[in-house]
Amino acid sequence: MWRVRDKSPDGERVRTAELIGALCLATDLGMGFPFEHGLHETLVAMRLAERLGVDRDTASQTFYASLLSHAGCTAEAHVAAEVFGGSMTENFNPLMYGSVREVFTGLLRSLPDEDVAGLARAAQTARRLPRMARATRPALTASCEVAGMLAEQTGAPPGVPGLLSYLTDRWDGHGPLGRGKHEEIPLAMRIVHVATDAALQRHLGGVERAVDLVRERAGHAFDPEVAACLVEGGAGILALDDGASAWDEALAVEPSPPLMLEGDAVDRGLAAMGRFGDLISPSFAGHSTGVATLAADAAGRCRIDAAGAGAIRRAGLVHDLGRVAVYARVWQKQGPLSADESEQVRLHPYHTERCLSRSPFLATLAPVATAHHERLDRSGYHRGSPGAELTMPARLLAAADVFQAMCEPRPHRPAPGPERAAEAVTAEANAGRLDPDAVTAVIEAAGQQAPRLERPAGLTEREAEVVALLARGLQTRQVARELGISAKTADRHVQNAYGKIGVSTRAAATLFAMEHGLVAWGELPIGRPPVRP
Repeated sequence: MWRVRDKSPDGERVRTAELIGALCLATDLGMGFPFEHGLHETLVAMRLAERLGVDRDTASQTFYASLLSHAGCTAEAHVAAEVFGGSMTENFNPLMYGSVREVFTGLLRSLPDEDVAGLARAAQTARRLPRMARATRPALTASCEVAGMLAEQTGAPPGVPGLLSYLTDRWDGHGPLGRGKHEEIPLAMRIVHVATDAALQRHLGGVERAVDLVRERAGHAFDPEVAACLVEGGAGILALDDGASAWDEALAVEPSPPLMLEGDAVDRGLAAMGRFGDLISPSFAGHSTGVATLAADAAGRCRIDAAGAGAIRRAGLVHDLGRVAVYARVWQKQGPLSADESEQVRLHPYHTERCLSRSPFLATLAPVATAHHERLDRSGYHRGSPGAELTMPARLLAAADVFQAMCEPRPHRPAPGPERAAEAVTAEANAGRLDPDAVTAVIEAAGQQAPRLERPAGLTEREAEVVALLARGLQTRQVARELGISAKTADRHVQNAYGKIGVSTRAAATLFAMEHGLVAWGELPIGRPPVRP
């Protein structure tokens, strides 16, 4: 039984704020905010809470509600991509706490495409306005509901999901969903409203602009007392270092003792993060969970132990978190992608890595999670890693991702189904892009008949197995003992393999094996236990 190094220890305890903080980073990408903007909002909110002298429970609610305040951003992203051609973040968000006229102006500016002008711009606005009127309330409702559900699933304090239903409300009661006004809106959410606007206005125009707008909006969008606190302490409350990471500082302001996740709660939180990423397009619904389950089941067929399979499953749950950095319109496109759109797609594993790397716990999942589009022949992305650098968990996740995607519909094609998925991953293995053993394990885990796979240079299965063992440093006699064959037979396989590869030394055969995915650095050959001295 194999053990993999990139697994989480049994019985670990993980800070809730680490998972939700990483989800907050992903919402920055989904909203088009600067990275760590949500952490800055949280720092502002907690400084306000401290100056207001709130109790511990309210402070804790403020902390988590702020981190999760944009968690519903992917709820109706595909609808927003159809209605709005411009950037909501640039055109609407700066005005969302303004007067009714300002809010409407922000929405109108967001309707036409950014690259049109004149009469065409006016025509697009007129054409899209009716749908905006119909879609706005359902979209806001969905955003609040999704944020609340994600709060509960990621382990936020019990009161936070309910708080998030007031996300769009205003002190004056003129919020689009009309769920509360004045003290009907919980204090923690009234603090978050001020912090959200102040942090954004500071980013756009500095502290003075932020203070002026919060002062202007006091008694309208904002609780006058909370707004006055921001105005009075503006310079200190909005003192943020844009040149350094806010991760450690933001997690440090969580009221003690910090909330922790254990056992199944960790997996539940990771699954919620995966669902957040999948919401960017209806065609991705259930993708992350499907990939995670398939890869973990396949791991057992590769004699990876239960802990290792669990680590692979966790990596699978969060592997596509960075998808939200790509505009939903790209994922919904039915025709060929442009060069720019293709580059955006190629970078989504990089964005996953950005979100996971801040958390010590999630960083252990990143090497596998972010390699799901890498290929043995270096044709993958985002790094173009060679096969020698791809661990077996990464190879399994890559094969599972392709198989699962081929079982799902996409805007440009219907779902081919499991049989076609098996054919697709087999073709990738035969072309030297996916690991043959990983592909076989995934196909069998999916309940399909594993086809016979071609090996590079015309090697037979036995010859490929011999080359893999040689690459791990075994002598011919050890190869024979490992495979249960005679030394003479093993030597014949070695010579035949050398002839097909076109080499005459073990070193050259090892290089060939690494290049073509017959063995991965740091791992033992699939299907056999290690030789014990």
